[in-house]
Parts: sequence; structure tokens; C-alpha cells
Amino acid sequence: FVAEVFHKEPLGDIDPDLVVAYGAAVQADLLANASDEVLLLDVLPLSLGIETMGGGVDKILPRNTTIPVGARSTFTTFADNQTGFEVHVVQGERELAGDCRSLARFTLKGIPPMPAGMARLEVEFHVDADGLLQVHATELTTGIEQTVEVKPSYGLTDEQVEDMLLDALDHGEEDLEARRLADARVEGQRILHATQKALTSDTDLLSDAERTKVVQAVEDLAQAIQSAKKASSIQLAIDSLEDVTHDWAGRRMDRAIRAATLGKSLGDVEKRVENARGIEAHLEESAAKHAEATRAAAHGGVSVSLEEPKG
Repeated sequence: FVAEVFHKEPLGDIDPDLVVAYGAAVQADLLANASDEVLLLDVLPLSLGIETMGGGVDKILPRNTTIPVGARSTFTTFADNQTGFEVHVVQGERELAGDCRSLARFTLKGIPPMPAGMARLEVEFHVDADGLLQVHATELTTGIEQTVEVKPSYGLTDEQVEDMLLDALDHGEEDLEARRLADARVEGQRILHATQKALTSDTDLLSDAERTKVVQAVEDLAQAIQSAKKASSIQLAIDSLEDVTHDWAGRRMDRAIRAATLGKSLGDVEKRVENARGIEAHLEESAAKHAEATRAAAHGGVSVSLEEPKG
């Protein structure tokens, strides 16, 4: 059978135990960096990542990455007072988690209630030389952490890997559009939630005419999130809402500044301004990283920090 498949007679006088031992010795030599002449690399056959809000996938370790390897990426909460963060580990090249192979799912609990976007969850992937994946999640403000281990190749045949790769190629364009739509819905929901909160707390800063326009724009965005088939339709609704709330946002900012400086000394105000600038810089950096990750994901890439394995 072997001769028929490979069109060559197999060698029958080789000790199989020696073959395994020789191969293991060569691999051990490579991992120890003892030789520059032999190149024998184990790589990830499929990308590894986690499901993000909206059902997309953040690919933390892309396929063909040599192992052992480690990588980490930082995420945040979507809802106010969210006390848990579900980590869904997936494998595959599709843009949506539902189209990928599910490897593990666990929930990091005990996060203190905070406004949306304040908690910081760092997820670290580490694949060792044997292909064992360790997923370590840490909430950075509290130090709460949890770890899970999984064997990505368990139960996965070469034929299944090939089928998954071909499937990703066949659905490439529609997957990208579906990912853009999912991301647009998440962004739309975030803006919708923030505007609805503002209507509750600062509606007195709106004239009757302005309030009517804002409420209508909110309804239009909610409808677009629910029924739009393309990301561009949701983006148009977002742009319209931002246009009608621009002046109102300025008045809300003025009120917040007055409230923050009332009864405070000049030194206190300067300190608050300095702290606010630091927070603003941090938020801008986080937003830039999120945008970069979204752009990278839209092109099948990844925006994470890779690191050499320790030990």
C-alpha cells in the first residue's frame, strides 16, 4: 500500500525505535538552539483566538506560527457593572467564532462592578513544544486570574485541517462582510447605550427641537442595528446621531467641568486636569489599539504582542 501511494518501495530494514529516537534528538537539538544547520520547525496548522463581543474572532496566534510561542492581547468589558468575562477559545481561519472550532470556554468571575470599558482583561496564549495550549486570563485592576489547558490538535485530522482552510478561502469575502457588520453592530450598541444614558442624566441641556432630533436619531440607529444587512448602513445611522448630538456633547462637557471644579483650589484643578489628560491619553491609546486590531482582523491578521517562550 505504501509503495502504491508514494510510488516508491519503502525501506524495510530500519529499526522503528531508532527512527523515533533520531527524530526526537534532532528536534531537541533545534529547541536547544544547538545547531544552525538543521531546520525542523513545528507550526500551528490553524489560528488560535478568542471570541469577541458580537461574535467575531481576535486571532491571537495566527496559523503557521512556529512553536513554542507565547502571545497576549488585552480586552475590556462591554456593559456597565459587568462582573464576569467569558473567554471562548476557538481555532480556525473564519472571521466569526460560530464558524470556527470551539476548544474551550470558561468565565473569569469576581470582577468588581465598573463602568463599561474600565476593566482590563489580559488574555495570554502559550503553546509549548508538544503543542499544548495554555490560556491564562487576568483582570489587571484586581489581579483575578484563571488558567485552562487544551490540546488544539486533539481529534483533528489532516483532512479536517485542509477542509477548514479551503472553507475559509471559499467564504473569504462574505466572512469579511459579516465581520464588518458584527463590529458595526457592537459599535452602534455602544453609542446607543451612551446616548440613552445621557438622555436620562442631561436631557435638560437640550431644547425641545434638539431632543426630538436626538430621539429620532436614536430610534434610527436602533433600527439599523437590528435590521441592517451591511455595516455601511449602521455607520450612516451612527454618523447621523453624532451630528445631532455634537453641540449637546459640548454642553455636557462644560457642565462636567463646572461640577468638577466647583469649590476647588487652582492647585486641585490643575491636578485634576493633569490626571484627566493622562486618562485621555490612555483611552486614546486603547482606542487606537482596538482600531488596529479590528483592521488587522478584517485582513486576516492580528494585533497582539508576541514573545519568546520562557525557559
